[in-house]
Amino acid sequence: MNKAQLIDAMAEKAGLTKADAKKALDAFVSATTDALKAGDRVALIGFGSYSVSERSARTGRNPQTGKEITIAAKKVVKFKAGAELAKAIL
Repeated sequence: MNKAQLIDAMAEKAGLTKADAKKALDAFVSATTDALKAGDRVALIGFGSYSVSERSARTGRNPQTGKEITIAAKKVVKFKAGAELAKAIL
């Protein structure tokens, strides 16, 4: 499902116009992004939670040359599915 299909589904299920559903989705993405940037965790009970995790620097290999390279440390977003979501997709 891409963004346009998600907007269509949200509009249909919530009885909104597509424009309102797009605004709601954009607001959710923006608010979630801002919270994660601030280091907060975003938890949606029954659905799941988003959090930021730090991945430490490590040594890897260039697959073409076999030469060792250093992979820099970075922050990554993690999603953990909630119990209800996990049950629903079984």
